[in-house]
Amino acid sequence: MPWLSADQVRVDVEEDGRTLVVSGERKREKERDQGIRYVWMERRLGKYLKRFPMPENANVEKVAARYKDGVLTVTVVKKPPEEPKKPKTVEVQVA
Repeated sequence: MPWLSADQVRVDVEEDGRTLVVSGERKREKERDQGIRYVWMERRLGKYLKRFPMPENANVEKVAARYKDGVLTVTVVKKPPEEPKKPKTVEVQVA
């Protein structure tokens, strides 16, 4: 996402907790573009949206995102595995 600045990028986890949404929008800079006509613009303008399914063992409370030099890094932490249930021992009584 090298054409966007950090404030133009959004990372959201949808309410269901199973979908990660990465979006961004690049708008034309008005103060810089006054009186200038472009024949060719190197970078595109517009919106970007991508949805990623998250694994079942993802901890949605600990999703982190970092944006540096046009590279977005999203870290999704896994929940610790559940401990296997121990078999229940029943004491046999003599009647």
